[in-house]
Amino acid sequence: MPEPDNLGRKILSFFITDAEPARPGAAPAPAAPAGAGMPPAPVPTGQHDSKFAEHLAGVLAKNNPPGPDYFEFRETLRSLTSLDLSEEKQFQAAWASFKAMGGSANVTALTTTGQHYLTVLGADRDAFAKSVDEAINERVGGLQKEQQQLQADNEALARQLAEIQQKQAANNARLAAIGGEITEQSGRLNQNRQNYEVTYAHFAQQIEQDLQKITRYLR
Repeated sequence: MPEPDNLGRKILSFFITDAEPARPGAAPAPAAPAGAGMPPAPVPTGQHDSKFAEHLAGVLAKNNPPGPDYFEFRETLRSLTSLDLSEEKQFQAAWASFKAMGGSANVTALTTTGQHYLTVLGADRDAFAKSVDEAINERVGGLQKEQQQLQADNEALARQLAEIQQKQAANNARLAAIGGEITEQSGRLNQNRQNYEVTYAHFAQQIEQDLQKITRYLR
């Protein structure tokens, strides 16, 4: 079996081509005001992300069992795309080549391993989503608590003597800074979440489409 890093690069080539450009998302929708001195937080939209593509390919490589399976079939199928064959003929030719290289003669060997990889991707997606949520709670939660406390302080300071207004001004400056930090941290983390989702969907869709066609074309 190839080393995981080499296998990961090989698997990456099965799903991603050098000619595929990143797909920018739609323009952010306007958000409701989030607080005094804070600009509205942008709504992130996902796009295909090369670092997540490499990560997911590595995850699949680490969970690749020995012997020919779905990936070897997909590699053969990819090599036939330049030929003047119908999609059904491409799948059937890839199936014949797969069996010739020692793969199982039972189509379930492809569907079972393909489903296995979908399960692996799903588990990684869940773990990633959990890590993003934890990071948001850790980095943004403290800033939001500080923001709420400072707003409460300002309400009290407004009722006090003029000299206390200096502290109020300092608090307002901090509120403005917090707004920028919240916008930046939330935007970056949620953008990563969206980028991961788009990249994950790209991988999962291709596997699901192949599994549907395997079921349709290979008997």
